[in-house]
Amino acid sequence: MPAYVVSMMSIHDPKTYKKYTDRTPPIVKRYGGKFLTRGGDVTTLEGEPYQDRMVILEFPSKQSVLDWMAEPEYQDAMTFRHASSEARILLQEGDNDRYDPDPKL
Repeated sequence: MPAYVVSMMSIHDPKTYKKYTDRTPPIVKRYGGKFLTRGGDVTTLEGEPYQDRMVILEFPSKQSVLDWMAEPEYQDAMTFRHASSEARILLQEGDNDRYDPDPKL
């Protein structure tokens, strides 16, 4: 079952943050992940305007995401993200029932 990562970052040091973004693509790929979006414009349709960076990734499974996050090379790259931004990173598993999803109320 696919898993999705939504990362929302407020960047205060772009030069240091770039050291993070330069390192992440090959590590993401190694764990079967792919970028669905990577920092493009975000249009707020409802609620407070969102003006920070957003990245959405897809991985083959939740375990792939957890393994990627635990990867020592990625842990090293994260030091640059931690030093240059504040982030909120969410993980949600996909659902096999995409055409008539259970609303889970």
